[in-house]
Amino acid sequence: MKLKRIFLLTAGLLLGMITIPTSATNKTSSDKGRAGVNLSLWKHISTQPNDSIGSTFFNLGFMSSMNRLNGPSVNILGNTVRHNANGVQVSGIYNVVGKEMRGVQIGGITNVNGNSLTGVSISGLVGITGKHSRGMLLSGLTNIVGDDSEGVLIGGLLNITGEHSSGLHLAGLANIAGENFNGVTTSGLLNIVGEDLCGVQFSGLSNITGGRLQGIQISGLANVAGEASGGLQLSPLNVIGSGRAVQIGLFNYYKENFNGFQLGLVNANPDTKVQLMLYGGSSTKINVGARFKNKLFYTILGVGTHYLDFSDKFSAALSYRAGLELPLYKQLFISGDLGYQHIELFKNKDHGYPARLYSLQARVNLEYRITNALGIFITGGYGAERYYNKGKTYDKGLLLESGIVLFKY
Repeated sequence: MKLKRIFLLTAGLLLGMITIPTSATNKTSSDKGRAGVNLSLWKHISTQPNDSIGSTFFNLGFMSSMNRLNGPSVNILGNTVRHNANGVQVSGIYNVVGKEMRGVQIGGITNVNGNSLTGVSISGLVGITGKHSRGMLLSGLTNIVGDDSEGVLIGGLLNITGEHSSGLHLAGLANIAGENFNGVTTSGLLNIVGEDLCGVQFSGLSNITGGRLQGIQISGLANVAGEASGGLQLSPLNVIGSGRAVQIGLFNYYKENFNGFQLGLVNANPDTKVQLMLYGGSSTKINVGARFKNKLFYTILGVGTHYLDFSDKFSAALSYRAGLELPLYKQLFISGDLGYQHIELFKNKDHGYPARLYSLQARVNLEYRITNALGIFITGGYGAERYYNKGKTYDKGLLLESGIVLFKY
Protein backbone atom coordinates (compact mmCIF):
# COMPACT_ATOMS: atom_id res chain seq x y z
CA MET A 1 0.00 0.00 0.00
CA LYS A 2 2.87 2.36 0.79
CA LEU A 3 4.50 1.81 -2.66
CA LYS A 4 1.12 2.37 -4.33
CA ARG A 5 0.67 5.75 -2.59
CA ILE A 6 4.17 6.86 -3.64
CA PHE A 7 3.42 5.91 -7.28
CA LEU A 8 0.12 7.80 -7.31
CA LEU A 9 1.72 10.88 -5.75
CA THR A 10 4.50 10.91 -8.33
CA ALA A 11 2.07 10.50 -11.23
CA GLY A 12 -0.04 13.35 -9.89
CA LEU A 13 2.94 15.69 -9.75
CA LEU A 14 3.90 14.91 -13.37
CA LEU A 15 0.35 15.44 -14.59
CA GLY A 16 0.28 18.73 -12.73
CA MET A 17 3.30 19.89 -14.72
CA ILE A 18 1.60 19.06 -18.05
CA THR A 19 -1.08 21.36 -19.46
CA ILE A 20 -3.19 19.99 -22.34
CA PRO A 21 -4.65 22.77 -24.55
CA THR A 22 -8.22 21.66 -25.35
CA SER A 23 -11.30 23.73 -25.97
CA ALA A 24 -12.56 22.83 -22.53
CA THR A 25 -9.40 23.93 -20.75
CA ASN A 26 -9.69 27.19 -18.80
CA LYS A 27 -6.46 29.06 -19.77
CA THR A 28 -5.86 31.39 -16.87
CA SER A 29 -2.77 33.56 -16.49
CA SER A 30 -1.44 31.11 -13.89
CA ASP A 31 -1.77 28.24 -16.41
CA LYS A 32 0.23 30.20 -19.00
CA GLY A 33 3.04 30.82 -16.52
CA ARG A 34 3.31 27.20 -15.43
CA ALA A 35 6.65 25.45 -16.10
CA GLY A 36 6.89 21.85 -17.14
CA VAL A 37 7.36 19.22 -19.80
CA ASN A 38 6.49 19.92 -23.42
CA LEU A 39 5.69 17.06 -25.80
CA SER A 40 5.08 18.64 -29.17
CA LEU A 41 3.90 17.55 -32.60
CA TRP A 42 3.56 21.15 -33.80
CA LYS A 43 3.65 24.52 -32.05
CA HIS A 44 -0.18 24.46 -31.73
CA ILE A 45 -0.33 20.75 -30.89
CA SER A 46 1.67 20.36 -27.69
CA THR A 47 1.26 19.63 -24.01
CA GLN A 48 2.46 23.12 -23.09
CA PRO A 49 0.64 26.09 -24.70
CA ASN A 50 2.55 27.98 -27.38
CA ASP A 51 1.63 31.30 -25.71
CA SER A 52 2.92 30.21 -22.31
CA ILE A 53 4.94 32.78 -20.37
CA GLY A 54 6.66 30.14 -18.26
CA SER A 55 9.67 27.91 -18.83
CA THR A 56 10.12 24.46 -20.28
CA PHE A 57 12.40 22.06 -18.44
CA PHE A 58 12.19 19.25 -21.00
CA ASN A 59 11.02 19.23 -24.61
CA LEU A 60 10.60 16.34 -27.01
CA GLY A 61 8.85 16.71 -30.31
CA PHE A 62 8.61 17.07 -34.05
CA MET A 63 8.67 20.88 -34.27
CA SER A 64 8.42 22.89 -31.05
CA SER A 65 7.94 26.49 -29.96
CA MET A 66 8.22 27.75 -26.39
CA ASN A 67 8.75 30.83 -24.25
CA ARG A 68 11.91 29.85 -22.33
CA LEU A 69 14.01 26.72 -22.14
CA ASN A 70 15.80 25.52 -19.02
CA GLY A 71 16.92 22.01 -19.85
CA PRO A 72 17.18 19.66 -22.84
CA SER A 73 15.17 19.98 -26.05
CA VAL A 74 15.17 17.34 -28.80
CA ASN A 75 13.19 17.77 -32.05
CA ILE A 76 13.06 15.98 -35.37
CA LEU A 77 12.72 19.21 -37.40
CA GLY A 78 13.21 22.36 -35.36
CA ASN A 79 12.99 24.22 -32.08
CA THR A 80 12.14 27.88 -31.43
CA VAL A 81 12.66 29.60 -28.06
CA ARG A 82 11.28 33.13 -28.00
CA HIS A 83 13.35 34.36 -25.05
CA ASN A 84 16.36 32.82 -23.27
CA ALA A 85 17.57 29.23 -23.42
CA ASN A 86 19.71 27.44 -20.86
CA GLY A 87 20.51 23.86 -21.68
CA VAL A 88 20.76 21.70 -24.81
CA GLN A 89 19.00 22.07 -28.18
CA VAL A 90 19.20 19.23 -30.70
CA SER A 91 17.20 19.43 -33.95
CA GLY A 92 17.33 17.87 -37.37
CA ILE A 93 17.05 21.22 -39.23
CA TYR A 94 17.16 24.34 -37.05
CA ASN A 95 17.45 25.80 -33.57
CA VAL A 96 16.36 29.38 -32.89
CA VAL A 97 16.73 31.39 -29.67
CA GLY A 98 15.30 34.90 -29.63
CA LYS A 99 17.64 36.30 -26.98
CA GLU A 100 20.41 34.60 -25.00
CA MET A 101 21.58 31.01 -25.40
CA ARG A 102 23.68 29.33 -22.71
CA GLY A 103 24.59 25.74 -23.39
CA VAL A 104 24.87 23.49 -26.44
CA GLN A 105 23.13 23.73 -29.81
CA ILE A 106 23.27 21.05 -32.49
CA GLY A 107 21.36 21.75 -35.69
CA GLY A 108 21.34 19.79 -38.92
CA ILE A 109 21.29 22.99 -41.00
CA THR A 110 21.37 26.14 -38.86
CA ASN A 111 21.54 27.60 -35.37
CA VAL A 112 20.34 31.18 -34.84
CA ASN A 113 20.70 33.24 -31.65
CA GLY A 114 19.22 36.72 -31.68
CA ASN A 115 21.38 38.16 -28.93
CA SER A 116 24.26 36.11 -27.52
CA LEU A 117 25.72 32.62 -27.29
CA THR A 118 27.72 31.27 -24.37
CA GLY A 119 28.69 27.69 -25.03
CA VAL A 120 28.86 25.49 -28.14
CA SER A 121 26.99 25.80 -31.43
CA ILE A 122 27.34 23.06 -34.06
CA SER A 123 25.45 23.39 -37.35
CA GLY A 124 25.53 21.60 -40.66
CA LEU A 125 25.57 24.79 -42.74
CA VAL A 126 25.24 28.16 -40.97
CA GLY A 127 25.62 29.43 -37.42
CA ILE A 128 24.41 32.97 -36.67
CA THR A 129 24.69 34.99 -33.45
CA GLY A 130 23.30 38.51 -33.50
CA LYS A 131 25.62 40.11 -30.95
CA HIS A 132 28.12 38.37 -28.65
CA SER A 133 29.61 34.90 -28.88
CA ARG A 134 31.67 33.21 -26.17
CA GLY A 135 32.64 29.62 -26.75
CA MET A 136 32.85 27.54 -29.92
CA LEU A 137 30.96 27.86 -33.21
CA LEU A 138 31.36 25.03 -35.72
CA SER A 139 29.55 25.04 -39.06
CA GLY A 140 29.82 23.33 -42.41
CA LEU A 141 29.73 26.61 -44.35
CA THR A 142 29.61 29.88 -42.41
CA ASN A 143 29.70 31.34 -38.92
CA ILE A 144 28.42 34.90 -38.48
CA VAL A 145 28.70 36.95 -35.27
CA GLY A 146 27.26 40.46 -35.41
CA ASP A 147 29.43 42.06 -32.73
CA ASP A 148 32.11 40.49 -30.50
CA SER A 149 33.46 36.96 -30.55
CA GLU A 150 35.59 35.21 -27.93
CA GLY A 151 36.69 31.63 -28.44
CA VAL A 152 36.82 29.27 -31.41
CA LEU A 153 35.13 29.70 -34.80
CA ILE A 154 35.49 26.88 -37.33
CA GLY A 155 33.75 27.37 -40.67
CA GLY A 156 33.91 25.19 -43.75
CA LEU A 157 34.03 28.34 -45.90
CA LEU A 158 33.68 31.58 -43.92
CA ASN A 159 33.90 33.11 -40.46
CA ILE A 160 32.54 36.67 -40.20
CA THR A 161 32.60 38.83 -37.06
CA GLY A 162 31.32 42.40 -37.01
CA GLU A 163 33.51 44.01 -34.36
CA HIS A 164 36.09 42.76 -31.84
CA SER A 165 37.26 39.15 -32.01
CA SER A 166 39.67 37.01 -30.04
CA GLY A 167 40.67 33.37 -29.95
CA LEU A 168 41.08 30.96 -32.87
CA HIS A 169 39.34 31.31 -36.24
CA LEU A 170 39.69 28.52 -38.83
CA ALA A 171 38.03 28.71 -42.26
CA GLY A 172 38.35 26.86 -45.52
CA LEU A 173 37.99 30.06 -47.56
CA ALA A 174 38.18 33.29 -45.53
CA ASN A 175 38.08 34.88 -42.09
CA ILE A 176 36.72 38.44 -41.88
CA ALA A 177 36.83 40.56 -38.72
CA GLY A 178 35.23 44.00 -38.98
CA GLU A 179 37.40 45.66 -36.33
CA ASN A 180 40.15 44.31 -34.00
CA PHE A 181 41.35 40.73 -33.72
CA ASN A 182 43.46 39.14 -30.97
CA GLY A 183 44.59 35.56 -31.49
CA VAL A 184 45.15 33.22 -34.43
CA THR A 185 43.26 33.34 -37.73
CA THR A 186 43.87 30.68 -40.38
CA SER A 187 42.20 30.23 -43.76
CA GLY A 188 42.70 28.55 -47.09
CA LEU A 189 42.64 31.81 -49.06
CA LEU A 190 42.08 35.09 -47.23
CA ASN A 191 42.19 36.72 -43.79
CA ILE A 192 40.88 40.28 -43.33
CA VAL A 193 41.01 42.39 -40.16
CA GLY A 194 39.39 45.81 -40.52
CA GLU A 195 41.49 47.53 -37.86
CA ASP A 196 44.21 46.20 -35.50
CA LEU A 197 45.68 42.70 -35.34
CA CYS A 198 47.47 41.37 -32.26
CA GLY A 199 48.35 37.79 -33.06
CA VAL A 200 48.94 35.61 -36.11
CA GLN A 201 47.42 35.41 -39.59
CA PHE A 202 48.00 32.33 -41.80
CA SER A 203 46.46 32.07 -45.27
CA GLY A 204 47.01 30.30 -48.55
CA LEU A 205 46.62 33.50 -50.58
CA SER A 206 46.58 36.81 -48.70
CA ASN A 207 46.38 38.55 -45.29
CA ILE A 208 45.04 42.10 -44.95
CA THR A 209 45.11 44.22 -41.78
CA GLY A 210 43.64 47.69 -42.21
CA GLY A 211 45.09 49.17 -39.03
CA ARG A 212 48.05 48.26 -36.83
CA LEU A 213 49.92 44.97 -37.07
CA GLN A 214 51.40 43.61 -33.86
CA GLY A 215 52.20 40.01 -34.65
CA ILE A 216 52.83 37.79 -37.67
CA GLN A 217 51.41 37.58 -41.18
CA ILE A 218 52.26 34.49 -43.28
CA SER A 219 50.65 33.90 -46.69
CA GLY A 220 51.20 32.23 -50.03
CA LEU A 221 50.99 35.44 -52.08
CA ALA A 222 50.66 38.78 -50.25
CA ASN A 223 50.56 40.45 -46.84
CA VAL A 224 49.21 43.99 -46.39
CA ALA A 225 49.13 46.10 -43.20
CA GLY A 226 48.30 49.75 -42.64
CA GLU A 227 51.05 50.17 -40.04
CA ALA A 228 53.07 48.07 -37.59
CA SER A 229 54.36 48.28 -34.05
CA GLY A 230 56.52 45.19 -33.99
CA GLY A 231 55.55 42.62 -36.59
CA LEU A 232 56.71 40.09 -39.17
CA GLN A 233 55.49 39.71 -42.73
CA LEU A 234 56.48 36.55 -44.61
CA SER A 235 55.21 36.19 -48.18
CA PRO A 236 56.27 36.70 -51.80
CA LEU A 237 54.74 40.21 -51.62
CA ASN A 238 54.76 42.29 -48.42
CA VAL A 239 53.28 45.79 -48.16
CA ILE A 240 53.15 48.02 -45.08
CA GLY A 241 52.22 51.68 -44.65
CA SER A 242 54.59 52.66 -41.85
CA GLY A 243 55.96 51.57 -38.50
CA ARG A 244 58.34 48.94 -37.19
CA ALA A 245 58.45 45.46 -38.72
CA VAL A 246 60.45 42.78 -40.51
CA GLN A 247 59.55 41.98 -44.12
CA ILE A 248 60.81 38.77 -45.74
CA GLY A 249 59.71 38.04 -49.30
CA LEU A 250 60.42 38.38 -52.98
CA PHE A 251 59.10 41.96 -53.09
CA ASN A 252 58.90 44.17 -49.99
CA TYR A 253 57.39 47.66 -49.97
CA TYR A 254 56.78 50.32 -47.32
CA LYS A 255 55.16 53.72 -47.81
CA GLU A 256 56.74 55.97 -45.16
CA ASN A 257 58.44 56.24 -41.76
CA PHE A 258 59.64 52.65 -41.72
CA ASN A 259 61.87 51.47 -38.89
CA GLY A 260 62.65 47.83 -39.54
CA PHE A 261 64.36 45.34 -41.79
CA GLN A 262 63.62 44.17 -45.32
CA LEU A 263 65.00 40.93 -46.76
CA GLY A 264 63.95 40.22 -50.31
CA LEU A 265 64.83 40.13 -53.97
CA VAL A 266 63.40 43.65 -54.32
CA ASN A 267 63.05 46.11 -51.43
CA ALA A 268 61.18 49.26 -52.37
CA ASN A 269 59.61 52.43 -51.01
CA PRO A 270 58.38 55.70 -52.58
CA ASP A 271 62.00 56.94 -52.83
CA THR A 272 63.25 53.82 -54.65
CA LYS A 273 64.63 54.59 -58.12
CA VAL A 274 64.00 52.01 -60.83
CA GLN A 275 66.82 52.18 -63.38
CA LEU A 276 67.33 50.37 -66.68
CA MET A 277 70.69 48.73 -67.37
CA LEU A 278 71.99 47.59 -70.80
CA TYR A 279 75.33 45.79 -70.81
CA GLY A 280 77.45 43.02 -72.24
CA GLY A 281 80.23 40.87 -70.84
CA SER A 282 82.13 37.65 -70.59
CA SER A 283 79.41 35.66 -68.81
CA THR A 284 76.30 36.30 -70.91
CA LYS A 285 76.99 38.42 -73.96
CA ILE A 286 73.83 40.59 -74.09
CA ASN A 287 71.98 41.65 -70.91
CA VAL A 288 69.05 43.79 -69.80
CA GLY A 289 68.52 44.54 -66.11
CA ALA A 290 66.30 46.55 -63.78
CA ARG A 291 68.09 48.11 -60.80
CA PHE A 292 66.03 49.02 -57.73
CA LYS A 293 68.14 51.68 -56.01
CA ASN A 294 67.62 53.00 -52.47
CA LYS A 295 69.96 55.38 -50.63
CA LEU A 296 72.85 52.94 -50.35
CA PHE A 297 71.57 49.47 -51.18
CA TYR A 298 70.34 48.15 -54.50
CA THR A 299 69.11 44.97 -56.14
CA ILE A 300 69.25 44.00 -59.82
CA LEU A 301 66.99 41.62 -61.72
CA GLY A 302 68.39 40.74 -65.14
CA VAL A 303 68.01 38.52 -68.17
CA GLY A 304 70.83 37.67 -70.56
CA THR A 305 71.44 35.70 -73.74
CA HIS A 306 74.27 33.64 -75.14
CA TYR A 307 76.16 32.16 -72.26
CA LEU A 308 77.68 30.09 -75.02
CA ASP A 309 79.31 31.69 -78.04
CA PHE A 310 77.19 33.26 -80.76
CA SER A 311 78.16 30.42 -83.09
CA ASP A 312 76.54 27.85 -80.79
CA LYS A 313 72.85 27.27 -80.25
CA PHE A 314 70.82 29.73 -78.23
CA SER A 315 71.38 29.86 -74.46
CA ALA A 316 70.00 32.27 -71.84
CA ALA A 317 70.24 33.22 -68.16
CA LEU A 318 68.26 34.87 -65.36
CA SER A 319 70.20 36.73 -62.68
CA TYR A 320 69.75 38.40 -59.34
CA ARG A 321 72.26 40.69 -57.60
CA ALA A 322 72.26 42.63 -54.32
CA GLY A 323 74.83 45.19 -53.31
CA LEU A 324 75.99 48.47 -51.78
CA GLU A 325 76.94 51.72 -53.59
CA LEU A 326 79.11 54.56 -52.25
CA PRO A 327 80.17 57.89 -53.83
CA LEU A 328 83.87 58.38 -54.71
CA TYR A 329 84.11 61.81 -56.31
CA LYS A 330 81.35 64.05 -57.65
CA GLN A 331 79.58 61.89 -60.26
CA LEU A 332 81.82 58.85 -59.79
CA PHE A 333 80.49 55.93 -57.70
CA ILE A 334 81.83 52.56 -56.63
CA SER A 335 79.66 49.56 -55.80
CA GLY A 336 79.98 45.90 -54.96
CA ASP A 337 77.45 43.09 -55.14
CA LEU A 338 76.92 39.36 -54.87
CA GLY A 339 74.79 37.53 -57.39
CA TYR A 340 73.15 34.30 -58.45
CA GLN A 341 72.56 33.30 -62.08
CA HIS A 342 70.49 30.49 -63.53
CA ILE A 343 71.83 29.40 -66.92
CA GLU A 344 69.62 27.48 -69.34
CA LEU A 345 71.38 25.60 -72.16
CA PHE A 346 68.19 23.90 -73.44
CA LYS A 347 69.56 20.32 -73.42
CA ASN A 348 72.13 20.88 -76.13
CA LYS A 349 73.49 17.32 -75.93
CA ASP A 350 74.93 17.31 -79.44
CA HIS A 351 77.51 19.86 -78.34
CA GLY A 352 78.29 18.13 -75.04
CA TYR A 353 76.77 20.81 -72.78
CA PRO A 354 74.64 20.15 -69.67
CA ALA A 355 70.95 21.11 -69.70
CA ARG A 356 71.36 23.86 -67.11
CA LEU A 357 73.83 25.38 -64.66
CA TYR A 358 73.91 27.91 -61.87
CA SER A 359 76.55 30.52 -61.16
CA LEU A 360 77.64 32.31 -57.97
CA GLN A 361 79.23 35.68 -58.72
CA ALA A 362 80.93 38.64 -57.03
CA ARG A 363 81.39 42.03 -58.74
CA VAL A 364 82.98 45.44 -58.17
CA ASN A 365 81.58 48.27 -60.32
CA LEU A 366 82.71 51.78 -61.23
CA GLU A 367 79.94 54.07 -62.49
CA TYR A 368 80.14 57.59 -63.89
CA ARG A 369 76.94 59.61 -64.31
CA ILE A 370 77.27 61.75 -67.41
CA THR A 371 73.86 63.44 -67.10
CA ASN A 372 70.78 63.13 -64.94
CA ALA A 373 69.45 60.49 -67.31
CA LEU A 374 72.57 58.58 -68.44
CA GLY A 375 75.49 56.82 -66.84
CA ILE A 376 78.22 54.39 -67.93
CA PHE A 377 79.87 51.64 -65.91
CA ILE A 378 82.58 49.01 -66.01
CA THR A 379 82.64 45.83 -63.94
CA GLY A 380 85.23 43.33 -62.80
CA GLY A 381 84.49 40.20 -60.83
CA TYR A 382 84.68 36.47 -60.45
CA GLY A 383 82.16 33.70 -61.10
CA ALA A 384 81.89 29.94 -60.76
CA GLU A 385 79.40 27.88 -62.79
CA ARG A 386 78.27 24.62 -61.20
CA TYR A 387 76.05 21.63 -62.00
CA TYR A 388 72.72 21.50 -60.19
CA ASN A 389 72.75 17.75 -59.58
CA LYS A 390 76.43 16.75 -59.61
CA GLY A 391 77.69 19.16 -56.99
CA LYS A 392 80.84 20.06 -58.88
CA THR A 393 82.20 23.02 -60.84
CA TYR A 394 81.63 23.25 -64.61
CA ASP A 395 83.67 26.42 -65.20
CA LYS A 396 85.06 29.39 -63.30
CA GLY A 397 86.96 32.57 -64.04
CA LEU A 398 87.04 36.36 -64.17
CA LEU A 399 84.02 38.46 -65.12
CA LEU A 400 84.32 41.58 -67.28
CA GLU A 401 81.29 43.70 -68.19
CA SER A 402 80.44 47.22 -69.31
CA GLY A 403 77.32 49.10 -70.26
CA ILE A 404 75.01 52.07 -69.71
CA VAL A 405 72.44 53.02 -67.06
CA LEU A 406 69.29 54.94 -67.89
CA PHE A 407 67.84 56.60 -64.80
CA LYS A 408 65.85 59.56 -63.59
CA TYR A 409 66.47 61.57 -60.43
